[in-house]
Amino acid sequence: MAFNFLADDPRIQSGIEFVARRLLRFGAALLGARITMGQVTALGMGPVVLVVVGTVATIAFGAFLGKRLERSTTEGLLTGGAVGICGASAALALSAVLPKNAENQRFTLLTVVGVTSLSTLAMILYPAIARLLHLDPTAAGVFFSGTIHDVAQVVGAGTMISPEAADTATVVKLLRVALLVPAVLVFSLMYRGDKTAQATTVRPALLPGFLVAFMVWWA
Repeated sequence: MAFNFLADDPRIQSGIEFVARRLLRFGAALLGARITMGQVTALGMGPVVLVVVGTVATIAFGAFLGKRLERSTTEGLLTGGAVGICGASAALALSAVLPKNAENQRFTLLTVVGVTSLSTLAMILYPAIARLLHLDPTAAGVFFSGTIHDVAQVVGAGTMISPEAADTATVVKLLRVALLVPAVLVFSLMYRGDKTAQATTVRPALLPGFLVAFMVWWA
């Protein structure tokens, strides 16, 4: 986060944009290959309801907190979506359908760096918390998948406990990832109807191509 200002340096700007836009979006598309309806069904309704309600509440709280901090609604929704769904991948996916301007692009990069840093910190600390609370592997897996942003860090935290915790964490986390598609669709519909944004920016696609690839692999 401290090095966010480097995004303005013309010597490295193109490299940052390539990694933050193309590579991360390609990674979001590949996530669809890692989850099946059979895995979701095997979870039962409890974790499914927990994930859906938690994700919606997190995005709503992001918008509320952004307003309280006198930031734009777009920034609040973007950070809420990144935290609530799958970190950096969600930030890039959601930003693809938000109004295109320099400020939003800069804030997206800051969000990517922020959620990745916090996810890494959580990956280190949360397994210790799970042991302190004497959580069994299943409960620990649900705890990690419901609170850590990025998929890789969720898997890492689960592996520190046991293979069973890692498997549970991965499946529940990928269920959160699956919510990326409806979230992007809702965001897209919200901003396609924003006449002010349309007058000053390029009209966003209803669903970006890499999210279509996500759905095809999942199906």
